[in-house]
Amino acid sequence: MADNTKPEPDYTFTQELLSFIEEWKIKPGSLIMILHKTQETFGYISRPAAEQIARLTGISLARIYGVITFYHFFKTTKPGKHKIAVCMGTACYLKGAQDYLDDIRKILGIAPNEVTEDGQFSVDPVRCIGCCGLAPVLTVGTDVFGKLTRDMTPGIIDQYRNV
Repeated sequence: MADNTKPEPDYTFTQELLSFIEEWKIKPGSLIMILHKTQETFGYISRPAAEQIARLTGISLARIYGVITFYHFFKTTKPGKHKIAVCMGTACYLKGAQDYLDDIRKILGIAPNEVTEDGQFSVDPVRCIGCCGLAPVLTVGTDVFGKLTRDMTPGIIDQYRNV
């Protein structure tokens, strides 16, 4: 009989992360820095990671989740392999960024804060990418796509399928 259970993800804190937490836990504003480093390490902040941070710092889990959920930058679910960011800054927004965001979610079949079933894609609105002269703009990972037209988005997504 086959075992269809998925193995638990590895949330083992590296020595580098443990040292970082040890150094920062006594400094003012430490929680934000610790959360940034944790998300940099794992790609998001899982419940087990948040619990470990609470144990290591003495900061309550409720306070940790209060910070994580207040700031949109922090993610509590694992992002897709290909993270798509749609700029919602003023220039992009005025040039239809919401339509691009809606189109991409429809193409991928996902709602806000979801990841495609195959784990390949997630999409988030971002405040500004800093390429206002190229509006509207989206990124896939570190790749920037500007001066978008709505017919371009399916092709952009197809470039990253099965990669």
